[in-house]
Amino acid sequence: MTLKPYDTKTLHIYCDGGARGNPGPAAIGFVVKSSEGKILHQHSQRIGEATNNVAEYKAVIAALGWIGRQRQRTENQYTPYTIFLDSRLVINQLSGKFKVKDEKLKDLIIQARRLEKRANLTLENRAQLFSSNPPAIRYVLIPREQNSEADALVNEALDTSPTR
Repeated sequence: MTLKPYDTKTLHIYCDGGARGNPGPAAIGFVVKSSEGKILHQHSQRIGEATNNVAEYKAVIAALGWIGRQRQRTENQYTPYTIFLDSRLVINQLSGKFKVKDEKLKDLIIQARRLEKRANLTLENRAQLFSSNPPAIRYVLIPREQNSEADALVNEALDTSPTR
């Protein structure tokens, strides 16, 4: 789905990642919705063996990759994005509130920051510092119950045999 130039309202992206076992077989899922709640895109996939935290980060990375591809296809460079997750650790690290100490997670946050930069996105609290109003990205913690669609995609991917 390519965004149209008049789609200037915030897009909401619900991300989830999970592992059965920690580490164990893992998968990611994300759902993109318009500000009115219409599903515009969904994605899920198995990611091999990983921890829950790695899977959560990889879900965000996949969503940021999708945002970057959409922004390349459209003239509209002003759509703000809100990414919702139910992982307090990942939200606080992506928002800059917590330091990243784990080496594996450091690599993943670097990937996320590169994708933000490539898509010309600025963290919401930093976007206000720029006069040109670059598009903002905001990371928001939500209760697990409010992330059921992305969670269902993760479980669907995990329940699907990798050989199918």
